[in-house]
Parts: sequence; C-alpha cells; structure tokens
Amino acid sequence: MTNPLLSVWDTPFKLAPFDKISDADFAPAFEEALAAHKAEIEAIAASAEAPSFANTIEAMEVAGEGLDKVLSVFFSVAGADSNPAREELQRDFSPKLAAHSAEISANKALFGRIKTIWDARDTLDLTEEQQRVLMLTHRGFVRGGAALEGDVDARMKEIKSRLAVLGTEFTQNLLADEREWFMPLAEEDLGGLPEFAVDAARAAGEEKGAEGPVVTLSRSIIVPFLQFSPRRDLREKAFEAWAARGANGGETDNRAIAGEILALREERAKLLGYASFADYKLETEMAKTPDAVRGLLMDVWEPAKARAEADAAVLTEMMHADGINGDLAPWDWRYYAEKRRKAEHDLDEAALKPYLQLDRMIEASFACATKLFGLQFKALDVPLYHEDCRAWEVTRDGDHVAVFIGDYFARGGKRSGAWCSAMRGQAKFPEVQGPVVINVCNFAKGDPALLSYDDARTLFHEFGHALHQMLSNVTYESISGTSVARDFVELPSQLYEHWLEVPEVLAEYATHAETGEPMPQAMLEKVLGAANFDQGFATVEYVASALVDLAFHEGAAPSDPMAKQAEVLAELGMPAAITMRHATPHFAHVFAGDGYSSGYYSYMWSEVMDADAFEAFEEAGDAFDPETAKALEQHILSTGGSVEADELYKRFRGRLPGVEALLKGRGLAA
Repeated sequence: MTNPLLSVWDTPFKLAPFDKISDADFAPAFEEALAAHKAEIEAIAASAEAPSFANTIEAMEVAGEGLDKVLSVFFSVAGADSNPAREELQRDFSPKLAAHSAEISANKALFGRIKTIWDARDTLDLTEEQQRVLMLTHRGFVRGGAALEGDVDARMKEIKSRLAVLGTEFTQNLLADEREWFMPLAEEDLGGLPEFAVDAARAAGEEKGAEGPVVTLSRSIIVPFLQFSPRRDLREKAFEAWAARGANGGETDNRAIAGEILALREERAKLLGYASFADYKLETEMAKTPDAVRGLLMDVWEPAKARAEADAAVLTEMMHADGINGDLAPWDWRYYAEKRRKAEHDLDEAALKPYLQLDRMIEASFACATKLFGLQFKALDVPLYHEDCRAWEVTRDGDHVAVFIGDYFARGGKRSGAWCSAMRGQAKFPEVQGPVVINVCNFAKGDPALLSYDDARTLFHEFGHALHQMLSNVTYESISGTSVARDFVELPSQLYEHWLEVPEVLAEYATHAETGEPMPQAMLEKVLGAANFDQGFATVEYVASALVDLAFHEGAAPSDPMAKQAEVLAELGMPAAITMRHATPHFAHVFAGDGYSSGYYSYMWSEVMDADAFEAFEEAGDAFDPETAKALEQHILSTGGSVEADELYKRFRGRLPGVEALLKGRGLAA
C-alpha cells in the first residue's frame, strides 16, 4: 500500500490526508523523501551543463518537495499534538535533518555553481526577485560554511548536528515539565476564582485524570489563578513551579543543555570569522549590530523600570493593607495588579471575559481582514490532525487565496505558547500554489470558550502572521510570506493587534456569551482606557529577557548561564517582584532552535514599526482607510522577503520610525 505521505494528494486544495496518516507512516516516508532530496541536490551539483539561474537556483527551489510535504505534516503534529511515538521520531529526525542541511551547504560542487552564477550576476538579465533569491542563496551558503575546508568544515557539520539534538532535547524537557506538573485544588481552594477559571481548572483535572480541579502550567490556567486566588501559599507554590520549568534537576533539566548550546554557537560563529554569535546572527537583520539592539532596549528599559518601581510601591501598600508584611513577591504582583485594575478602572476580568467569546473573536479577526483586504472566509469540512482543529477557505473576489487552519485549545501534548506556520508556502514557480496556514494557540476550553483580553490579543497577533503568509504574492517560495528578517517578521502580527482595540470592532463582536448583548459602552471605554495598565511590569519582564539573550551571545559564551543571567539582572537593577518573562531553562524562543537566538529583541524592534504603522491609519482618520490598507498590502504583506525590510518599510511610510510612537503606545512616554 502506498504511504499516504508520499502519494499524490488528490484531496480538496491538496491538503494532507490526515485521516489516512498514522505515526507508523512518518519514518519510512521521511527516509524515502530525504534520500530523494539528496539525489536531487546531487544531480544539480553534478550537472554537465554550464551553471545557470534556471538549472541551479530554480532547480534548488523545487527540489525537496516530497520532503517538505512529510515534514510540514510531521512538525505540525509534533508541536501541537505530541505523543511518545512522535517525540521519539523528533529525536531521530532532528540530527538527520541537521546533517542533511550541513551536507548541502558544504557541497563544494554545488557552491561552485552558485558562486559562478553570483560572480556573473550583472550579465544575466535577472528580475529583481531573481537577483534577491540569488543573493540570499549565495549568502546562506557562505554563512552556512560552504567556503570552509578540511577539519574546520568537518567540525561545522558536527556542531550543527549537535545543536539540532540539543534543541529537540530542550523542547521535549520543557514539554515534559509542563505536562507532568499539576496542583490539585480542594473545593475550598476555589474561593475567589471567577467561574471561567474554575471551569478551566475542572476541565484540566479531567484531562489529567485527577479527582477534582487542578492548576496546570498552561498559561491560560496559571495566569488567571495568580490573578484571582486569595491563597498566597497556593499562588507561591504554583508560581515557583512555573518559574522552575526546565530547572528541576534530573533528566528534564535544561541548564547544562543551555550552556552547551551557547558554547557551540560561539564556536560556530568564530569558525565563520565573526567576533561573536550575536555579530553573526544580527548581520542579516534590520538591527545589524548588538550595539543597535542594546540601544533600543535601553531606551525603553529606563522609563519601563521607573514605571514598574512606582507600581510596585502601590501594590506593596495594598498588600500591607491586607495584613501581609514584608516585600511584594513575584506571586503577589498579578493578584494585586488585578485588584488595582478593578479599583482604578473598575474593570473586572471575570465580568469582561463573557464578552470575549473565542468564536466571536475569530469572527472579528476575519471581519477586519474583510474590511481591510477584501478577504472572505468559508468553513471547510476536511480531515485535520485533531478534532479541535477547524479550517476555512480564504477567497477574494471569488478566487482562492489560501486555506487557514485554527487549533485553539490547550492540551497535554501541545507545547506552550502560540505560533503560526505554513504547511505550504505561497509560490508561482514552478506553478501557482495557494498557501496552507495554521495558527496554534493554548486557550482554555469552555462551553463556550471565553478569552482574557490578553488571549484575544494573542489571537489577533497570530492571525496577523497568517495574513502575511496568505497575502504573499511572490514568485519563489523561499522568499514568500514570513521569510523575512527576524526583526521584521513581527511587524504584521503586532500591527494587527491594533484592530482589536478599534472601538467599532469591540462594539460589534464583543457580545455576552449568555445574553448576546454587546459590551456596554462604559465597559468598552474601561477596556480601552486600561489598555496600557501594568505596562511597566509587562515591558520590564520582556526587556529583561531580551537583554539576557543578547548578553548570552555578544561575547564569550558563559560557562554558567544561570550565573550570567543573575549578573545581567543585577546590573539592570531588576525589580525584585518581577521575573524575566522567560528564564533561561524555559527560554524556548532562544534555545529550542536558532530562530530567536540573539533575536528576542525583535518583538520590540517590530513594535517600534507597528506603533508607527498604525499611526498611518490614524493620520488618514480611519482604522480601515482603503488607501492605507492597499499600501500596507502592496509594500509589506504581499512582498515577503523579496526586498530588504527597511526598504519595504520606507516604501510604506516614507521613512523609518523612531522609538517615540512605541513609548507613547505603551503609555511610557515622559
């Protein structure tokens, strides 16, 4: 019988036939597809024809289609619906993929062909896109070590392979800690918790096979518990477990893994002639240098820290008024901040949540895309990898644009956080293919499912990434969608969050789960008025993480990452009642792979642009101004990585932005 992963998919929109795929299919399909890609690359490298853009660069673009199909399915389910079999496969595949990638980038014959084309580029009459693809291909090979020889070349392959293994181990250790820990709650421990938090705790207890409600380390469960539970002892226990992920000793401890990863990254950078890994990594980003990154982060750190310290004083007074002496602790902050928000803005999260139904927020995110870009969404009945997943066909003027998949609920086999990925990227070469894009979130289940305001913002954020994928309109898949500089990739996602706060959007889609009534005007005004509440805390916990990430990579790799983390925080004067958003042992952005290493700052770099970009709509006097939306699509959302990021932004806005709009947007301006 033909392996469904290797067959021609004659399904609607050529979607993966999830109902026919079993875990047993992955390994044989992977091995066969990997071998096929190796043969394709070897044929390109060994071609007797003189090197040309068509027979080398374009040939590489289409090589590996079978492997892409297998991996797009596998990594989607491995991240969002893991099990022991898939975890074992991931441990097997990762080093093989790293070795395969290293073999390609170290293929001297292939690099020789690419270099010949690169050297002759001015005589080849290439389109602007083709010139860009050629430059990125040549640069990627050089940065991958293609020009290395002998022992240095061999060592580079070893480093890449080992990093792939360590990244997988880091991720799986973190998932294991998040999956295994839970805190049972007696009925009397539920006091003070709003109904939605109680429902989530009961549902989590059922999933864990416990005899009653539990708190887990899923953000959608633990954060409301820390916000609302008056039981300081239980808040402390839950927070300590959350903070200790990846640092509990034993087989799942990530501290030594983090240290080895940092040492290998430094060695890799130096083999390529860079002073540090940060210098290597930032060369291709908008920021370019560690100094530029530090400059941005410190511009924001000082006003954020001042705001956080002022807030800490207020929260400490509130705690003392409750008869609790001593210092404000990290497990106290969210509890007293929630009390303060309710007092100062008369905004009660428990009263707000029934107006933020998941289904209505999905509708809102779609409706904004319809008004801005003319997109239409029609539900699809197709097999997907989990019963919680949903799919829609996306069209414009009757033409197919993309398939969008949403996987919204937390479960034991799903890694924490939220993300967007393309199971198939947009391209016109060798034939037009519509993208298949997936958003994965970790919201608490309910009937109906209710979101916090932060959850709703996350939903809009990930859908902004999805629009970047779906509206892509380039020729080559390697530069489509989100294939852009890391510090540019968060611009569309963070920009899209702004539409959640457009009053007319909330007025129409924030309707009560039981009565169907729209959010009262007074509550709507409180929501928008409280949008910058606790921004000192949020900014400090984020910027501290970004500065630790930068410090890890801009000099010699620390022999003890935890000591280095402590040193950086001490130098910053980190407020005692705030912790890093992601401490080293669970900093998956930085250690699960190279994606955000030296690059966690990029959310803030992008936020400087998103604050300025939304001002373009405000200056036009309409959050849905057609001309501004058209320019946004034309210059940013449709162009992928076909042009340098700073040039794209200047085409949209006429200039690059300063930090002022960000500070104003966060309420941190002087």
